[in-house]
Amino acid sequence: MLNNSVIGNSISLYNSAVSRISAYSNSLPPLALRILLAWEFGEAGFEKLHGTNWFADLTFPFPFNLLPPSISWNIATGFEIVGAFALLFGLATRFFTLSLMILTIVAIATVHWPEQFSSLTELLKGYRILDEEGDGFGNYKLPLIYLVMFLPLLFGGAGKLSVDYWLKKKYIV
Repeated sequence: MLNNSVIGNSISLYNSAVSRISAYSNSLPPLALRILLAWEFGEAGFEKLHGTNWFADLTFPFPFNLLPPSISWNIATGFEIVGAFALLFGLATRFFTLSLMILTIVAIATVHWPEQFSSLTELLKGYRILDEEGDGFGNYKLPLIYLVMFLPLLFGGAGKLSVDYWLKKKYIV
């Protein structure tokens, strides 16, 4: 009898904790993702804003190779800075999420992807933060993590702690 009581109380306590945690599932996780991604992309954008254009040395994939490097530099800088602020406040979150995802995919294809690979094993060698050996296998781990972090924002939106939620609540409902 005591054993059933302990198990029953444990299950009840667990369910209560899960219920309390679930109450924040539409607000805190999207906010945390937005803050972290805003920090990362804002930092990259401000580095570009105050740095020198190194895009001229890159070969961009089609159709991004149709733009001059200076325009690509300015577009990337602008989207990283404006997108960071938009993510932070949760404004036009899906638009800026998709924009920054495209920017990240272009960065992977242009800078982080292996120069060449002949097998899956060689491709997986590029799943790392830095290419310290300079072996040409790339370093696409961090941008790939960013892409995965963007998915909940793309499909679920900015969450309740956002301008998007406030605007929707005020004007659409």
